Amino acid sequence: MSESILNITNLVKDYKTGFTGKKTRVLRDVSFDVRKGEVFGFVGPNGAGKTTTFKSILGFVSPTEGKIELLGKEHTNSEAKSRIGYLPENPYFYDYLTGEELLRYMGELQGLPRKVLNERTDELLRKVRMEHAKKLQMRKYSKGMLQRIGVAQALVNDPEFLILDEPMSGLDPIGRREIKDLILEEKRKGKTILLSSHMLSDVEALCDRVGIIMGGTVIKIGNIGDLLKEIHTDYEMHIEGSGEDVKQCVKDLRVEMDQRAGYIVLKFDEDMKRKVLEAVTRTPAEIVSIHPLRKSLEGLFVEEARKGNTRSEE
Repeated sequence: MSESILNITNLVKDYKTGFTGKKTRVLRDVSFDVRKGEVFGFVGPNGAGKTTTFKSILGFVSPTEGKIELLGKEHTNSEAKSRIGYLPENPYFYDYLTGEELLRYMGELQGLPRKVLNERTDELLRKVRMEHAKKLQMRKYSKGMLQRIGVAQALVNDPEFLILDEPMSGLDPIGRREIKDLILEEKRKGKTILLSSHMLSDVEALCDRVGIIMGGTVIKIGNIGDLLKEIHTDYEMHIEGSGEDVKQCVKDLRVEMDQRAGYIVLKFDEDMKRKVLEAVTRTPAEIVSIHPLRKSLEGLFVEEARKGNTRSEE
């Protein structure tokens, strides 16, 4: 088994809320590890506990219970923390600084020698395509420009372990592609990366393993390929004929119905396949094709969210 860069064991976090100081539990026995050299995706809906987990790792908030080991040391160890790069979800920088000044400032905080810092600043500005705006005050930056400079500052100290909270937020498709390429480049250099993103297609493309957190509990961890094998296969059927006939025959079945390019299109899962086939063949309509749809991390995420909603209603 690969060496673990991060080990989280039974992490619990409670916050006191309101005038009464009532405890609200936002993390419930969270346990996972991030292995050396991998990109680990940590995903979940808004309010699930992703950012609180990141803040706990970085020592910004103290765990109520549990243990966090970082680079073989306690997560509060200053030497271990000096080997981390961090991009927060909504980065705020001193907006009177230029992008170049920010990178120099962050490098000075890390104790980088002047010559190394000069070279590193120029290199990072090129990497994130911000050379043209390096002398511009950040108050004039767009959301995408702030995100790019945020990624750059996370790399100033050439960290061993990168924690990126929504690194593609605010970027256009070209910017997303460039940041994804940068993340993969850092992985090829041997860096370990923990990232969170609502762009599940990006997580699927970038990550070796993924953890899904919902309601403060990690419900799934594993290799993406293995996790996708667990979800039901959805099918799509293309039909020629009367839409009303088809609508009537599947009205009591769990089916999505649409019209596309002159065809009636039905979408259903594995459990419905036989019933849909039997129902449609009883009509004058003609089945043109039926094929399985590609499984995706988004499909897994939605399926788990539905299970969670069902459990909460019981």
